[in-house]
Amino acid sequence: MSKRKLPELPSVLLENSMYVSEAKIYPREIAGTFQRWRVRAAWILMGLFYAMPWLSWGGEQLLLFDLPNRQFHVLGLNFWPQDFIFLAAILLTLALTLFFFTTLAGRLWCGYACPQTVWTEVFLALERIAEGNRGQRIKLDQSAWSWQKLRRKGFKQLLWISFASWTGITFVGFFSPIRSLVPDLWQLRASGWEVFWVIFYGLATYGNAGYLREQVCKYMCAYARFQSVMFDANTLIISYDQARGETRGPGKQRAALGDCVDCTLCVQVCPTGIDIRDGLQVDCIACGACIDACDQVMTKVGSPLGLIRYSTENTMAGKKAQILRPRVFAYGLLLLALLAAIGTGLVLRKPIYLDVLRDRNALYRVLAGGAIENAYTLKITNKANRDRTFTISLQAPAGLALVAAQQHVSVPARSTFTHPMTVHARAPQIDTAAKFAPIAPSNPTRIAIRFSVSATDDARVMRALDSAFFTPIKDAP
Repeated sequence: MSKRKLPELPSVLLENSMYVSEAKIYPREIAGTFQRWRVRAAWILMGLFYAMPWLSWGGEQLLLFDLPNRQFHVLGLNFWPQDFIFLAAILLTLALTLFFFTTLAGRLWCGYACPQTVWTEVFLALERIAEGNRGQRIKLDQSAWSWQKLRRKGFKQLLWISFASWTGITFVGFFSPIRSLVPDLWQLRASGWEVFWVIFYGLATYGNAGYLREQVCKYMCAYARFQSVMFDANTLIISYDQARGETRGPGKQRAALGDCVDCTLCVQVCPTGIDIRDGLQVDCIACGACIDACDQVMTKVGSPLGLIRYSTENTMAGKKAQILRPRVFAYGLLLLALLAAIGTGLVLRKPIYLDVLRDRNALYRVLAGGAIENAYTLKITNKANRDRTFTISLQAPAGLALVAAQQHVSVPARSTFTHPMTVHARAPQIDTAAKFAPIAPSNPTRIAIRFSVSATDDARVMRALDSAFFTPIKDAP
């Protein structure tokens, strides 16, 4: 049987393949105004990340997401699952902040605050410590393996792995108290989940910041794909002034050429390896490195600064630009309103939560002698950082009485106390037609009642919750 020969792919398909192997990018180190701001932002953000788990407030970790106990400790405040509305509001605030700054000045988040950008810069700095500047790194990668190359590459890996490991430990330290996590890891007493997440986040940091780098921004980041929806002709973006720079070219005779000397420094310093002279691209993270590089070259050749600069599409086209426009004001006002709402909610938030659960086995029980009983379970959550004593009371029509083992209960700090209790009634004494504000009128078989819990040391710390008392009585006495 003869083998069937497969047809060859057309050359055009080979040239336009969906996958192109990425060449390693060697960003050149550059100094300048925007790079100084990036370094400051990185120091601040990295400092907050690595220091926050070690700081304490009122004897507890400053920032701790205690998932097993379902508590979030944030700057001395304790949040519970019942406070989910604050988490939703904070996430909405972050989204509006992103929209606001993107509409105003493009991808500032990507260039200055994105964790991928910040950690990549740190890994690049460690790479420069081990392997040298851009030229030395390129030469080292192109050279044959030797003891010198192995020593430098090994030192770089040691720095990367150490930093990534400490990053993984710090990340887990936001969910498990870090002061006990570190010695537990050292003494091999940490739980399996703690070890798993330390390794997982450490490897993610090592892979993303050490190897993937700009590919995360190009292919994995969703923000890079929908950012253009928030751009318009008045958004500040990094722009190359083609009217002034073209025709580009080197040489001393500049009369027939534009200001661009085609030194390609703007490409060499770009962390994603793009040429900003080709126009705005999805790969641009608005870090400003090309602006700093171009300004240095313009200073040397005696040309005005700003060949590459933050500008708007309208400005580059010779039209009038409007930076502060309705969209910016709308995002800004919504952001301020949301921040005010969060602040008001935090001020008015009471450090107590009450939940009332009825007995699911029976609506009511008829006791010997004709008394009617309903069983309840009160769950009192003390969100405060100190123990408190609460008084339990009942608002109900005449004839209903609260029966509890104790009406004054002590609840430890940041804990939930479960307290069973019953409500009794003598059938002839129930006033089924009673009304009291703000409880709604009762019907013959379902009587509205209200449980109240208040702190003995501060009457303002109280919660009330409506419930129902069920009785077989059909007619009012």
